[in-house]
Amino acid sequence: MQEKQIVKWGNVFKFAGAFIAFLIGSGFATGQEILQYFTSYGYQGLLTILVMFILFIYVSRDFIVTGYREQFSKGSEIFQYYCGKYIGAFYDFFTIAFVFMSYVVMIGGAGATLNQHYGLPTYVGGILIVVLAGSTVICGLGRIVDIIGRIGPIIVLIAVGIGLYAVLSNFSGIAEGARLIEEGRVEVMQAGSNWFISASSYVGFCMLWLAAFLAAMGKSANSEREATLGSLLGTLGFSFGCLVLMLGFLAYVADVAGTQVPSLVIAVMIHPGFATIFSVIIIAGIYTTAVPLLWQASSRFTVEKSKSFVIVTIILAIAGGFIGLALPFNRLVNIIYVINGYVGILLIVFMIWKGICRVRERRKQQA
Repeated sequence: MQEKQIVKWGNVFKFAGAFIAFLIGSGFATGQEILQYFTSYGYQGLLTILVMFILFIYVSRDFIVTGYREQFSKGSEIFQYYCGKYIGAFYDFFTIAFVFMSYVVMIGGAGATLNQHYGLPTYVGGILIVVLAGSTVICGLGRIVDIIGRIGPIIVLIAVGIGLYAVLSNFSGIAEGARLIEEGRVEVMQAGSNWFISASSYVGFCMLWLAAFLAAMGKSANSEREATLGSLLGTLGFSFGCLVLMLGFLAYVADVAGTQVPSLVIAVMIHPGFATIFSVIIIAGIYTTAVPLLWQASSRFTVEKSKSFVIVTIILAIAGGFIGLALPFNRLVNIIYVINGYVGILLIVFMIWKGICRVRERRKQQA
């Protein structure tokens, strides 16, 4: 007898919102991700977004539905499910390393934001996040996930608004921006050697964040259909945000190329006061993303609130601060996200193979 596909739309929107919010960090909020992964390829960036959208539909649905079906005791078990004991263990530990490196990117993003808008030394923003994130993790996460869920959609709405302003205020600039990039008259740091590599790398590093998260979230779904709709809606929303920001930056590519926080450049064009508010929201978004990243790294090897947990958290928080302030923010995004993206994209191969094996097993049982 076929399972009844219960769908509660409140859960669908909750899953979609969590998906979007989890992918919002300093890279998206500042616009640096969008600039490197999409805008830097001119019109070919549209192909990058299309490939990203298609891959996200597949991987996000598979993660959340697998979590619903298998009911893992912890989300990280999904790596063993796809890759087996040993390769799965590698992905489990590698993901923790990537999570810490992502925390490092948050440090760089905070420093770059306060430096670009207020002219403060980059270490001011970096130290601010180190202190706030470190102390929050030591005192306990509390309802930090709920806070992320509230901050994330706000950042997306404002970022999309900034992109729409740029597109509508200078629509003809989109074609001009694409021409400037194609002719090499404006240089923008790229995440890959071509648009397809960029799309693969982007989905790859996002997968390392999303796998355990979506698998754990899938446990609370009422049906596979409900989980699927949530992941699809989240993918649509996030991809639309990337598209609007990409076109907005393309319209003003000569102004944003080479900047650490391109979103703030457009925000200043709207109004300096608005840019100030947006800079505060960016820092808030970075903080609420940095906390769970640091917590995941600390709690992986120690028990929360224990003496060793406090020591490890302090060490990781400070170490991440030094690394995050040692390199320019755009270089941090380019190095950390791109390298980890290549490792992450290999996971799709294991996912496809696991899917083929499940189909074979199902046919054997039906024979």
